Amino acid sequence: MARIVLGAATSHSPMLTLDGEDWHNRAAADLRNPRLSLADGQLVDYETLVALRGAPYAEGVTPETFCAIAARCQAHLDRLAAEIAEADPDVIVVIGDDQEELYAPGNMPAVAVYWGAEIITHSFDDELAPWLQKVAEGYGMDETHVFPGHPGLALDIIDGLMDREVDLAIAEQVTDPGKSGFGHAFGFPAERLFGQRLIPMVPVLLNTYYPPNVPRPGRCFDIGRKLREAIEASPLDLKVAVLASGGLSHFVVEEALDWRVIEGLAEPDGTILRSLPFEALKEGSSEILNWVMTAGAVNHFPLSWVEYEPIRRTAAGTGIGCGFAVWKDGES
Repeated sequence: MARIVLGAATSHSPMLTLDGEDWHNRAAADLRNPRLSLADGQLVDYETLVALRGAPYAEGVTPETFCAIAARCQAHLDRLAAEIAEADPDVIVVIGDDQEELYAPGNMPAVAVYWGAEIITHSFDDELAPWLQKVAEGYGMDETHVFPGHPGLALDIIDGLMDREVDLAIAEQVTDPGKSGFGHAFGFPAERLFGQRLIPMVPVLLNTYYPPNVPRPGRCFDIGRKLREAIEASPLDLKVAVLASGGLSHFVVEEALDWRVIEGLAEPDGTILRSLPFEALKEGSSEILNWVMTAGAVNHFPLSWVEYEPIRRTAAGTGIGCGFAVWKDGES
């Protein structure tokens, strides 16, 4: 029977693919973003954010600070990669969101499972600035990359979830990666965390970004529980890891929200994660739902390690709460 041997979660911010000296390029995008999401559900532009909150982080927006945080984040990613290597999974179920890479907003499933033998990335379209070229490479989107899937486990998961009354969309192939394919939620962990191994993946694509069919936190947690049951019901003799890709709060750092999520990761019954305020989970912060679903699948294990880096890249506090977490059996 298949068995889960590890749960993990990681942010996948472009900043995690860059040296600290390049972080100011992401900060520039915040100044033009009209949809900076706040924990109370407001979507504001940068000028409005300054009017609401002032500029309390101005002293920390320096290359020296950025480089120090970048070094810590890379150490956290190294720790995650080492945990995956030690667990030595045969396949990794990656729970991530699609952002117009494989699907279009006009046809965006709430939850989909990919059961193809090849996971093919969609490359960035245009000639890129040097810093964006680094991001593309870190995401496996600088050109078309092919990572292995695991059709056998994926089909068992699909059957198991359908048997448990989770109605899914599915996909089985990428027909034209020049037009659409897998994106950063799946390319980043494959490039950064899997080392030199081509570990097969089963992508679970959760629509976090595109209303109106975004699953609510309680539903995400419950599907995670059923995902665990479906994996454990598979007759295949496999060691399985489950990995969340994305989050935490962005593009405004909301520390209180992030710490509430982290508190919930260690809670076996999911009360905190199921009750997260849905209005807080908009835009980038919506990717917290990937963590909620993953926790539902793996929190029968203790939360053995977690790190959190609130990265503010502008004076008003835009940026991302970067999180890294591992659940595993304390006796293993």
